[in-house]
Amino acid sequence: MGKPASLRPLFGSRARSLWKRIWEFKALYVMILPGVLYYIVYRYLPMYGTLIAFKDYSFTKGIVSSPWANPWYKHFQTFYDSPYFTQLLTNTFLISFYKLAFGIFPPILLALLLNEARIVWFKNLIQTLTYMPYFLSWVIIYGILIAFLSESSGIVNRLIVESGGEAISFLTSTSWFRSILVGSDIWQQIGYGAIIYLAAMTAIDPTLYEAAKVDGAGRLRMIWHITLPGIRNVIILLLILRLGHFLDAGFEQIYIMYNIQVYPVADIIDTWVFRTGLQQLNFSLGAAVGLFKSIVGLVLVLGANKLAKRWGGSIW
Repeated sequence: MGKPASLRPLFGSRARSLWKRIWEFKALYVMILPGVLYYIVYRYLPMYGTLIAFKDYSFTKGIVSSPWANPWYKHFQTFYDSPYFTQLLTNTFLISFYKLAFGIFPPILLALLLNEARIVWFKNLIQTLTYMPYFLSWVIIYGILIAFLSESSGIVNRLIVESGGEAISFLTSTSWFRSILVGSDIWQQIGYGAIIYLAAMTAIDPTLYEAAKVDGAGRLRMIWHITLPGIRNVIILLLILRLGHFLDAGFEQIYIMYNIQVYPVADIIDTWVFRTGLQQLNFSLGAAVGLFKSIVGLVLVLGANKLAKRWGGSIW
């Protein structure tokens, strides 16, 4: 019995052409193989664990043998009924929004300034200094913040006191804590983001700048009409990717820096799950909240990508 007509091209010349192209670029496929394996092993296979969100998980019984939760949304309901639900969601959204809103422009501005710099050694020096904090852990960054902002011995407070003012409890004040979080996050990420935008700027056709100079355009005009439109797709891409992690809000940073005095403005979903779900061994609750965050992130990415298509930039 012959193959269906719809399957014949698959087993014919098209299939041979496909394998021929794969063999032709075999070196590239070998190079991407480790990345593909990483995502399969550490991203896709663990999705099986989402079953825990719908079960009363037990260490001794395992995922398969643990009984199903009754009702199936039991652990989602536990999170929703928590007296801290509104506070957690508000803090998470606000901190994530502040980081997104205030953190997207500094790397672009730094990249534009570095791109316009004509002294090579100065450009390389600034780029290195701004990129170095990206490699520092939040433990080290928090130690630096204490050295500068500590109420008793911080450099900033000593200057304030010696100027006749009163010391400010930056790290334990609900008025200042979110600003410290956002500011330190921008300081750590600005150099890394600038490198991405600088790489995008190198792909802009230099003849566009030459034509603009002939027409009498100054640097600001060229930045506004050539450079920024040239990196627009990269800006949109990074924005969409950041929206996918909108509800993360920076667990490591907040967990290291927060304290009981700033819980009302700093306690986010991840820190609550760590205390309530992991430290109390309630893995089903942790999985349920993680699944909730993933669904929200997926909706935000799909919505942002659809909206971005109107400006000619999207991931797919």
